Amino acid sequence: MDQVRASAVQSPAAGIVASSVYVAGKRVADIPIEEAGEWARKDGHVVWIGLLEPDRELLRRVQAQFSLHELAIEDAEHAHQRPKLEQYGDALFIVARTAQLLEGRVTFGETHLFLGQGYLVSVRHGPSTSYATVRQHWESCPTSLAKGEDFVLYAILDFIVDNYFPVLEQIEDEVEAIEDGVLVKPMDAKAIERLYMLRRDLLRLRNAALPLVEVCRRLTSSELPQIHTFMYPLFRDVTDHIRTVQEKIDSLREVLAFAFEASLLVGQSQETAISKKLASWAAILAVPTAFAGIYGMNFNDMPELKMQYGYPAVLAAIASICAFLYWRFRKNGWL
Repeated sequence: MDQVRASAVQSPAAGIVASSVYVAGKRVADIPIEEAGEWARKDGHVVWIGLLEPDRELLRRVQAQFSLHELAIEDAEHAHQRPKLEQYGDALFIVARTAQLLEGRVTFGETHLFLGQGYLVSVRHGPSTSYATVRQHWESCPTSLAKGEDFVLYAILDFIVDNYFPVLEQIEDEVEAIEDGVLVKPMDAKAIERLYMLRRDLLRLRNAALPLVEVCRRLTSSELPQIHTFMYPLFRDVTDHIRTVQEKIDSLREVLAFAFEASLLVGQSQETAISKKLASWAAILAVPTAFAGIYGMNFNDMPELKMQYGYPAVLAAIASICAFLYWRFRKNGWL
């Protein structure tokens, strides 16, 4: 058995991350794909295989060991599948979407899971965190891992859903910064574009996470004999986590929508304030303009032109009217 483990470790096949056998929750051997089916058929043994973007030839080798359905293999070979659960004979095929935040954008990957008696095969496509941490964590808890292949399925789904939260936390920090800055100044074109991108990424994340509710619902129903009844509470816990993710996404989208509306209101308010100031000064400047226009006319019979104190009187009138208008506009908050 040690020789088998050494051989598998020294010459790993392309696309194979791990291929191990567990008995009572403890890893007893690292095996080649060609022996996986034989080990899985032994009572009390669980084969856990992890693949990363495998080619057609590797998937065919896995298919031959566990008699996997042709349609499931085709789906596993090509990414861009929607989250779902399909039953093919004695095997389950599950698709889940993974998410990571890279360079400010949410990027998605896929995990395809094959579950049957004595085995679980995970196939990863695109950006996603390695499940090595899941394997290492539960190998340190053999009592839990001894529950079987459906517990391994739960561990991976729970890990996928839990990884949504760091993405949401980073987005939440940025959303709070946007919200704080909205009341200071209106958004410019770059900020509005970023807000739109965040709302779209959140919608895509919601579409990736929410279908897992239906997947977990089916995993807790009696229609799937591959899942033991004692696993139902664990899958319901995953459902609760998904609901929490959904609530966070909806809340963040609403905050972004309110931030955009608030930015528009702030912009309109500032434009209105500027318009009031311009109108106020225009009214004040209209007074000397009117006086100058009247007394700038070249008529001989203008009695005021011959008044001794006409010029100072006109200046005083202009100053008085302008001062009154300034005081009035100032009192009304226009200036």
